[in-house]
Amino acid sequence: MDVVVTGVGVISALGNLESSWWRLLKDESGIEQHQPFADLPSLPLGIIDKLPTDLETLTRLVVADAIKDANLEIPISDCGVVIGSSRGCQASWEKLARELMRGRGEGREEGEEREEGIVLTEKSKLSPHTPHPKLENWLEMLHHQAAIATVRQIGSTGIALAPMAACATGIWALARGFELIQTGECQRVIAGAVEAPITPLTLTGFNQMGALAKTGLYPFDKQREGLVLGEGGAVLVLESAELAKSRGVPIYGRVLGFGLTCDSHHISAPLSSGTSGILAIKQCLARSQLSPYNINYIHAHGTGTQLNDRNEARLIQQLFSDGVAVSSTKGATGHTLGGSGAIGAAFCLMALKHQILPPCVGLREPDFNLDLVRNPRQCQVGGVLCLSFGFGGQNAAIAFGQ
Repeated sequence: MDVVVTGVGVISALGNLESSWWRLLKDESGIEQHQPFADLPSLPLGIIDKLPTDLETLTRLVVADAIKDANLEIPISDCGVVIGSSRGCQASWEKLARELMRGRGEGREEGEEREEGIVLTEKSKLSPHTPHPKLENWLEMLHHQAAIATVRQIGSTGIALAPMAACATGIWALARGFELIQTGECQRVIAGAVEAPITPLTLTGFNQMGALAKTGLYPFDKQREGLVLGEGGAVLVLESAELAKSRGVPIYGRVLGFGLTCDSHHISAPLSSGTSGILAIKQCLARSQLSPYNINYIHAHGTGTQLNDRNEARLIQQLFSDGVAVSSTKGATGHTLGGSGAIGAAFCLMALKHQILPPCVGLREPDFNLDLVRNPRQCQVGGVLCLSFGFGGQNAAIAFGQ
């Protein structure tokens, strides 16, 4: 069963789908210096607004855009939902932890007691079974929140899934949505990933790894410094070709196939041989009934880190020995972690729609012998491939066609 894309919603540091696409073609970047947390230094970040956003707000906006783009109206009761996130509501948990810690540090007044960091008076002591007021809504902060919020938003009673696979989450979610339609379980699925990763813990963790850039994100560049965290996400409205045809709506493209593998090697470093990543791409091409020659463009993972860019360049050179156009858009949006593959897929679909390849923003001096897109390239775009590589050795590839 053919699966097509009838709607796309994107929110990134560049704006919504149209704004992100046209600013991307102008070689603009949404990355700027920010200091969202007083106790952490200023860093280049891809922030959507002046302050870090929250996952539920981001999800609501991007889903609403996709539904409107697909010419659908709420409620959509029979729609499947596959919305993933690698960080989920981590920002909310960190905020809650800080509030509880501050509570422990407050002085006691006369007659007060302290129980597990909670100030209690004689008049209002909590029993051991009384929940702390700040924990009342903790069930709204579980990792599946984006998927559950989407189900509520569209009024669906269909299947709801919440994939979590580090930076491969977005493509994994799209692949699962594709499978749900191919197997006949659903006729329509809203699939993608969202990420609100600008939190003290995430910034500190990546900084401890030495992975954060100091000035910007420069994919495949000789002077690349590392990654820049960015907020954002993308969701696609996937439908069976039959359903889309019956509705008479425009189609961005067709989902052709996917590949998912894991290195089983290291928590953060990719397998240097690239064997597992190559297998994911080969799986994708085989399921899509394509050869490397049928791929006109690759949206690379391209994080601007030393290891990722070097390993990704090698596997592209090995599989596509005759060359293929390559770019990464993270130099414009920042690295949105779990959301990055879904955003990359959205840009692949825009390349199919407009027959234009987006540039590798931030690239000044290429470090690899690849056909890197330096400026927007008008050409015949038939088959496109989107790649993601995540911590834990997660490898993902998905192909789209006209």
